[in-house]
Amino acid sequence: MISIEEEQQVADYLIFHRLPLDVLLEVKDHMISQISDIQLNEKLSFNEAFHKTQKLWEDEFRTTTYSVFYSGGIPVILKKIVKEKYNVIIRKSLLLGLVALLVNFIFILTAESQDMYSNFSRIYNSLFVLTPFLYWIFNRDMRKYIKKDFKYEGKLFYTVYQQNLGVWIVYINLVFQFILKKDKYAFSFFRTDDPVSNFSLMIALVFPYMMYVIVLFLMINFFEHRKAFNKIKDFLDTSSN
Repeated sequence: MISIEEEQQVADYLIFHRLPLDVLLEVKDHMISQISDIQLNEKLSFNEAFHKTQKLWEDEFRTTTYSVFYSGGIPVILKKIVKEKYNVIIRKSLLLGLVALLVNFIFILTAESQDMYSNFSRIYNSLFVLTPFLYWIFNRDMRKYIKKDFKYEGKLFYTVYQQNLGVWIVYINLVFQFILKKDKYAFSFFRTDDPVSNFSLMIALVFPYMMYVIVLFLMINFFEHRKAFNKIKDFLDTSSN
């Protein structure tokens, strides 16, 4: 039977490797189970079993890089988990981004003039700013989730999703520039006989799609963060008492 003090030793070991808390708790359960099995089967003390377990997990805690999302080194096990979780979000974002682009294309086909399309487009694209902004306004507890200093014991992010939430500031600036800019190339290409260069058309189609994908990625990322945070809330309530 693992004591509370011994369990804390395992937690401290994982905190040292800077795993986000949601990952840490999951890995800790696996390690404790493994330590217990080794103690039982090989008749070893906790320290001996813990040392042996560390050796078994050694490759998982080697430092590697994942420059797409992390500026510094991270454990191999964290990279595996992050890639798996983020790839799911990216696929959803790419698919929903296509749906959002299709709606924009419908505006092009149904608008009676360039000005009408521009107005539709501005209102539609504004929703991609207003939706997260209004959600932020009416959900006070959301605000702490995007603070860099909102960390467990001042050291760890609470979930693997939390680090991406700070991108909102960069994104909002990008979207405002996009909303203010009048897009005439897509409408001209599909609805008029005016000549449009391939480069201009590509920018007119690709840039909105990228914007939709980014905001959808961030929104899904936030909801996954909230979901993961709620799962570890019981642990946080217990540890604070």
